[in-house]
Amino acid sequence: STMFLVGLSGGIASGKSTVVAVLRELGCAVIDADVIAREVVQPHFKAYQQIVCYFGTEILLENGEINREALGNIIFSHPEKRQLLNSITHPEIQKEMLKQILKYFVLGYRYVILDIPLLFETNRLTKFMKYTVLVYCDPPTQLSRLMKRNGLSQAEAEARIASQLPLDEKRKLASHVIDNSGDRERTRRQVLRLHACLEDSLDFLWARLAVGTVVAGLGGLVYLLLRHFIS
Repeated sequence: STMFLVGLSGGIASGKSTVVAVLRELGCAVIDADVIAREVVQPHFKAYQQIVCYFGTEILLENGEINREALGNIIFSHPEKRQLLNSITHPEIQKEMLKQILKYFVLGYRYVILDIPLLFETNRLTKFMKYTVLVYCDPPTQLSRLMKRNGLSQAEAEARIASQLPLDEKRKLASHVIDNSGDRERTRRQVLRLHACLEDSLDFLWARLAVGTVVAGLGGLVYLLLRHFIS
């Protein structure tokens, strides 16, 4: 059997969660980087300890967990602190993502979707993707949706959108685009076409070799591969 990676991204309020919901309904394997990011900063994890060391205990809730809103407010206005946080969390996130990729390979999936919000901004993982998919919507729709969803003023919403790479720029980088400017049914039809296209693909993923070593029990080689692919 063969398998490959598909990177999925979008912009704030572009409707990526809608597309992911359809993909899950179709039985696709989806790895959510945001979910993993929340897991690796739980107490007693390596990333948690480093974050508290650098940002202080004032970012903690009463139960000891990290207050994501407080931490988000800090890094939103300080790019250098955002870079520091990324340098702590990204290696741990990538390790967990690789574990899940190997799991889906063993289960026989044709392709695995990596839901990564900042896929095009960081540009570190795109080289491992056979295809990249952008969930797009036109700028006025994006602004309107964000204001309505988060209860923001126009200025506040524009500031959040401006903190990301514009969707029109990401569109140039993606191999596939799902235009979510219209209604849900129109978006769903596009996702169905994309799924059919990916299912027909005969491309394969480098992870086959990695899984082979796992099956053979070559633990040392697995360790080296992990170090290579997350560096």
